Formats: sequence, structure tokens, C-alpha cells
Amino acid sequence: MSNETAAPALPRLNAPAPPFTAASTHGPISLSQWKGKWVVLFSHPADFTPVCSTEFVEFARRSGEFAAKNVQLVGLSIDSVYSHIAWVRSLEHHFKVAIDFPLIADLDMKVAQAYGMIHPGAATTATVRCVFVIDPDQNVRAMIYYPMSNGRSIDEIMRLVDALQTHVKKQVATPANWKPGDKVIVPPPATVADAKTRETAGYDYTDWYFCKKDA
Repeated sequence: MSNETAAPALPRLNAPAPPFTAASTHGPISLSQWKGKWVVLFSHPADFTPVCSTEFVEFARRSGEFAAKNVQLVGLSIDSVYSHIAWVRSLEHHFKVAIDFPLIADLDMKVAQAYGMIHPGAATTATVRCVFVIDPDQNVRAMIYYPMSNGRSIDEIMRLVDALQTHVKKQVATPANWKPGDKVIVPPPATVADAKTRETAGYDYTDWYFCKKDA
């Protein structure tokens, strides 16, 4: 019999996000209560750790920007509600920010296991740094994993949300390093006839398969 630890199950892109109900710093919460909103669910290894503290402070400072994009922030770690409350109060005191989003207390690890947040090769009892972007229909649209040693870029998460929302709204793709205001990529043609018309269709034309336009 192998002694290797099984790899964690992971949600699939564009598949339904695993539903959950959990205790949090805002009381009991369920993923279903945010149907119709985008959700950024992010985990951290533990309360009262320096890298995680920097991330939470930055999420808190930009919480209003996320809210303006119809995004609900939700944090998670395998700590108790009481630990979370103490940490939130400490961050608000030392960094003068209001942490207005809920922080899940996942002591039984049900949410962490459902989302594949436990990676035994990184830590046996802590969640790694994961980010899940969930759309208003509660499908997983993006997943990002970071090592425990390195903090996330909130700018990149914000950019990713903008790109996903642009894709959903306008059915276009976004190129590398895209940011709001940049040109977007037109889906490639599906037929030879359509390919022949691309050069004269009014796009920013490079070749039949690669055209851009204003968002």
C-alpha cells in the first residue's frame, strides 16, 4: 500500500463552485447568498502571520473598489472565529483600516478540502494561498495558487476580475498585460468565409486569426 498522500481535489474552471455554509466573523454565511454577485474567495495559512497581514490590509484598503465591481471578498483559514476576531481587531488597530468582508473559520476544513486548499507538500495543517474567482452564476472562473512564502498582488486580482467581467459582458478575450481601456481580442473566425472578411471588417488587423478592437 502506498504511503503517498493523495493530491487534493480541485474545482474545475467553468464548473459550479463547491457550495458551502460556514461560520465566519460576520456570522454564518453561505456561498449561495451571493448568487448574482462575483465572489473572490481567498485563503491564507494562518492568522497573526506577517505576509497574510499585508494581504488582508491591502484587500481591506481596496474593498470599496471590489464592491464597485459587484465583487464580494471572502477570506478563509483554518483558525477559530475568536482568533479571526482578535486578528481583525489587531489589523484595524495597527494599520488603521476597516476589514469589512467576512473571514471564514474553517476549523473542520470542509471548505478548504472542497476547494483543494490543503497541499501536504507545503504544510500539513494550513491552507496555502489560493484565490478563486466565482461568477454571479456561481461557477469557478479562475484559480490562482501562491506559495506560503509570497504575498499576492491585489493589483493582479483586480485586473483579473476586470478581464473576466469584460469577457463575460462582451464575449471577447484579453491579451497579455491587458488592463481596462486597452484593446481586446476578437474571437477568431470559425469558417474560411469569415476569415476572408477579417482584413476589411474594421478591426485592428494583424492576421485573419488575430484582430483587436476597442472594448
